[in-house]
Amino acid sequence: MRPKPIALILATSIIAGAAAFGAGRTTAEDKPVSTRVYELRTYTTLPGRLPALNKRFADHTMKLFEKHGMKNEMYWIPTDEKLRENTLIYVVSHASVDAAKKSWDAFRTDPDWIKARDASEADGKIIVKVESVYMTPTEYSPK
Repeated sequence: MRPKPIALILATSIIAGAAAFGAGRTTAEDKPVSTRVYELRTYTTLPGRLPALNKRFADHTMKLFEKHGMKNEMYWIPTDEKLRENTLIYVVSHASVDAAKKSWDAFRTDPDWIKARDASEADGKIIVKVESVYMTPTEYSPK
């Protein structure tokens, strides 16, 4: 086996180092910097339709989110008397804002999603309003 020329070894090291720097950059406090974004979504349902929404998420939506590159982080039902009957709040995360857009575009046109949505709404619409906020962690946010 022939030894590799030094230029090739150096180029390979520089490319690997640059990739590692981009993927694992750190702040002055040596905390990793990430392009990951978190998306807080709040769904308001028509009266009596929250159980149908919860079933759709449990049976279909969460799996389809993962299929399209979204990471399911956490799901909540508010404890507030007025909101707990018609509100679902959740967080998904994405590699970046651009990745989020691509994931949502792919999700919305996925035939499996369309089939699940239509089946869950056979007895009527579920959602009245969707609110979405993209967020990034602060430097002092616990991991």
